[in-house]
Amino acid sequence: MVSLERSKKKVQLWKKAIVHFLLCFVMGFFTGFAPTGKGSLFSTRNIAIPKIPQSNQTQPNMLHHSRLESEIFNKPLLDETSTTVASEWFNLNDTRHSEKVLEEKEEEEGEERQEQDQDQVQEQEEANGEFLNPRRLLIIVTPTSAKDQNRGMLLRRLSNTLRLIPQPILWVVVEQQIEDSNVSKILRKTGIMYRHLVFKENFTNIHEEVDHQRNVALNHIEHHKLSGIVHFASLSNVYDLSFFDELRAIEGFGTWPMALLSANKKEVIIEGPVCDSSEVMGWHLKKANNSTDERPPIRVSSVAFNSSILWDPERWGRTSSIQDTSQDSLKFVRKEVLEDETKLMGIPPNDCSKILLWNLPLST
Repeated sequence: MVSLERSKKKVQLWKKAIVHFLLCFVMGFFTGFAPTGKGSLFSTRNIAIPKIPQSNQTQPNMLHHSRLESEIFNKPLLDETSTTVASEWFNLNDTRHSEKVLEEKEEEEGEERQEQDQDQVQEQEEANGEFLNPRRLLIIVTPTSAKDQNRGMLLRRLSNTLRLIPQPILWVVVEQQIEDSNVSKILRKTGIMYRHLVFKENFTNIHEEVDHQRNVALNHIEHHKLSGIVHFASLSNVYDLSFFDELRAIEGFGTWPMALLSANKKEVIIEGPVCDSSEVMGWHLKKANNSTDERPPIRVSSVAFNSSILWDPERWGRTSSIQDTSQDSLKFVRKEVLEDETKLMGIPPNDCSKILLWNLPLST
């Protein structure tokens, strides 16, 4: 019995040893595959000891970090609210400023529209007035000479003056027929309605040649029955532009004073009528002693007349048999001017002594 009990005890000891061995073997086997870092499953001392102090040390740090995070989180909110308020304020100011600018622009546009409407009304009134009372045609007669070295320059200067005159206007330029004349080329570039007349006769006297050119122009006007106010414009004339407005007011004959200037002499001579308002009372003379002549010479540049006098004599109370202008129309005009001063109209009508025309001959 004792031996059996001993054998049973030995068997139990061996079983315990074998189980213990197997357990150790299994534990060792699996611990070989486990990681060797700090987070090992079996390093209980390393895990338990640091956890308690870490929780105690990090608690104030966590509070500090939470405060920082709350401040960081709240700071952009404050910044955003301040920026939104500022942006709204700026936007409000911008809208107010833009509204003021729009109101000012609308007021300016309204004033401009009113001015434009007034201008349009004035233009319409002027157009209606011109339609009811159209401007008279101005017939400007200009004799030229190929002997004048400044003819081209003087033609361009006079054309620049005539282009400033309100239409209608007809420029009649007369010259002797020559081959190398550039007058027609100059006239084409002026942009003015013109008639270029030529003649074949030769003259030795310059004054006779100029009178002949004027007669050529007057015969052309009579032949074609051009209706307008005729004015003899010399190339050496210098004008006040208001002079041409006064010409259109002439019904029959008109006259005006003219200042004769000299490029070499320091003197001014006044020729033309002496007026009381628009009524011709006498004539200025070249003589220094101012002696009066019954028949003073009349410079044609200081006279203008209605062209219908040439081709419609019955309109002016004359018969065609009395009037003979086929030979010398200029002589007929001078005779009509000197025959009766009462039919002459002084220009300008309110003050006939005002100088609107100057004659400045240039030395050739």
